[in-house]
Amino acid sequence: MTMDFLRPRTWDEALAFKAERPDATPIQGGTDVMVEINLDKGRPAALLDLTAVAGLDGWTREGGEVRLGAGLTYARLIAELGAELPGLAQASRTVGSPQIRNRGTVAGNLGAASPAGDSHPPLLASGAVVEAASVRGTRTIPIDAFYTGVKRNALAPDELIRAVRVPVAAGPQYFSKIGTRNAMVIAVCSFAVALHPGERRAGTGIGSAAPTPRRAAEAEELLAGGLDWEGRGPLDPGLARRFGELVAGAASPIDDVRGRADYRLHALAVMARRTLGWAWNDYTGRAAA
Repeated sequence: MTMDFLRPRTWDEALAFKAERPDATPIQGGTDVMVEINLDKGRPAALLDLTAVAGLDGWTREGGEVRLGAGLTYARLIAELGAELPGLAQASRTVGSPQIRNRGTVAGNLGAASPAGDSHPPLLASGAVVEAASVRGTRTIPIDAFYTGVKRNALAPDELIRAVRVPVAAGPQYFSKIGTRNAMVIAVCSFAVALHPGERRAGTGIGSAAPTPRRAAEAEELLAGGLDWEGRGPLDPGLARRFGELVAGAASPIDDVRGRADYRLHALAVMARRTLGWAWNDYTGRAAA
């Protein structure tokens, strides 16, 4: 089976190619796409190589958010945006090897839409927005509306991800991940929490424990009403325990080669309690127990 190779030089040319060939798979770092091709798990009719398009690999701070270009690598995000986007930077540090982090991108992780993608939980917890473009124009997609199924997303066939807009952290953020080993591993399950003290609320993100990445809405409501935002008192152990239960209750994992559903539920509850504890200790200025 032949595969066409399209290499635009400008963004407008990329959009025109995508409009003409909606079956073309975009490629930037290639850390997902090339694995699928090499393992003969999928062979697209065409590859749309975006590496020659100028301006995709940068980032800008625009008011209270950071705009990540579709070609910005994990390595640059880690090196340059750890203060502004700490949760996403933490998750990026767990992605693959240094070689993968030097090539892979957050936008590519979004395009692949794997439930196990490491960037998804912190993007959900932060309330990110995906900027999608086509020859018809540009629109924004809230992150919790972006995932539509296993490895499926809300992009139209003629659309490309132009950028990801992520609010600058207004409070502590943490990411936690469990794998079958300590590095270079696909998540068995993962979790992120982001505190938004000015709004008296918290954001959450669950990975690799449902058909799509998702938030734990009831757990977020619990923290909004249950945390001592004003007095910054110590975290109530009962509240933390209930938070973990609600996070686990929001998941719908399966048994697979990386782990059993019951283990994922248990691990999520533990990770939720721990990440909340770390974040709350940061917020209140307490040392971790």
